[in-house]
Amino acid sequence: MYFSIKSVISLLSSKQLKTETIITAYHIFPLGDTALTIDYGDIIDEQVNKEVIARARQLKENLNDVIEVVPAYSSLTIYFDLVKLKKQAPKDKLVYEYLRETVEQLMQQPLLQEENEERLIKIPVCYEPEFAPDIHALALANNITVEEVVAHHLSKAYRVYMLGFLPGFSYMGEVDEKIAMPRKPQPKTVAQGSVGIAGKQTGIYPMASPGGWQIIGRTPLKLFDAGAGEPALLRAGDKVQFYSISKNEFANY
Repeated sequence: MYFSIKSVISLLSSKQLKTETIITAYHIFPLGDTALTIDYGDIIDEQVNKEVIARARQLKENLNDVIEVVPAYSSLTIYFDLVKLKKQAPKDKLVYEYLRETVEQLMQQPLLQEENEERLIKIPVCYEPEFAPDIHALALANNITVEEVVAHHLSKAYRVYMLGFLPGFSYMGEVDEKIAMPRKPQPKTVAQGSVGIAGKQTGIYPMASPGGWQIIGRTPLKLFDAGAGEPALLRAGDKVQFYSISKNEFANY
């Protein structure tokens, strides 16, 4: 089955329900006066990220008067309406204490991890020098050729761990160690659609912005449309497969 965005989205698997339960170690702490964070540790791990996304869905469905539940790599943050929750909380409890207790009750419930139809999103990228200002430096730093940089970047499908920094900006991983490279010490202006690498992450700038990632290509695909029903093309949990296009294909996409 394919969607209408120039046939770039496909479904990998049918809806299914895993029989095992998942409860991973975590800790909860306040983030200012109107937010609470559930942290699983400073790691990049696909299984932890799957639980984060599933827990975010569970909490969003079961908590009243929360503004937003935002999943990240290995944590999720709940933003809440302080005034509304204060009316629900017992008079002898702080709003944070009340919400934390409610969250912990939900978190102790074994979570059957439901896997919805997994989306594979195919994204065209032009790796020509005019779209890839950092590709030669990255190749040199890793003692490989530009052609090898491109080949390694195309060699796998990447998990979208989270969105952030800019609306629709995707944090994906992990790239092959042969093309990993630290971000730049100073940000530079980055064009819309630029595809970059930072450490072992890869991602796409949905709009022009200052940025410190190593830019190795650019996509003509629009990653964010504020007027659309679902503004961001990518979602946390998606898989992304890049494919190479020429300058002519980029211009006529």
